[in-house]
Amino acid sequence: MAVLRFDNVSKQYPGGHVALAEVSFEVQPGEMLFVTGHSGAGKSTLLKLIHLAERPTRGAVLFADRNLLKVRGRRVPMHRREVGVVFQDHRLLSDRSVFDNVALPLVLRGVKRGEIGKRVRSVLERLGLAERERALPTQLSAGEQQRVGIARAVVGEPRLLVADEPTGNLDPGLSAEIMALFAALPERGTSVLVASHDLGLVKRMKKRVLVLEQGQLVDDIAPEDLADE
Repeated sequence: MAVLRFDNVSKQYPGGHVALAEVSFEVQPGEMLFVTGHSGAGKSTLLKLIHLAERPTRGAVLFADRNLLKVRGRRVPMHRREVGVVFQDHRLLSDRSVFDNVALPLVLRGVKRGEIGKRVRSVLERLGLAERERALPTQLSAGEQQRVGIARAVVGEPRLLVADEPTGNLDPGLSAEIMALFAALPERGTSVLVASHDLGLVKRMKKRVLVLEQGQLVDDIAPEDLADE
């Protein structure tokens, strides 16, 4: 069963702007893929529909065969537990330590304190942040802040991780490092969907690529087709 399915999804904003038009695709369990396109192509809207920051105008977004249009009220935060989100601007709480920022999703979920400590330290270790757990976000480099954002998104072991231009503010070396972290997630059971306009980076990753143009899905490129370019 697909983790995520877009079935002829369109999104029109008040005022008439069509952000997405008749978009259809599937994401399988343990798959990593990219969605790319020019600024304004519809990448961010597509991600917002997945974590319920927006609703489609037409069509269906299905998550593990659950139609997200029917997910309302208290079921919205339940859905978001299964979808980790990494933002370009980190969105860390500046007055909380690295540990507390990463622990937040587990605290909100009511996980026991001992279990929180174990899971947070395990993910910080994996992301090379073990020594920084008591630091405040302002004491971190841009790359470290981004890794804290990733740690917070994956600590709850979501079924799907979506990332919106996660390397937009990072130098090439850090970008490659962050992408390697994402690429390791599928073997732990998390599918990964990354929106990026960094075509060089996307090609180097040799993963499936969805191409959006003015809200339409104009190409769905298999990894082996990228390798020939």
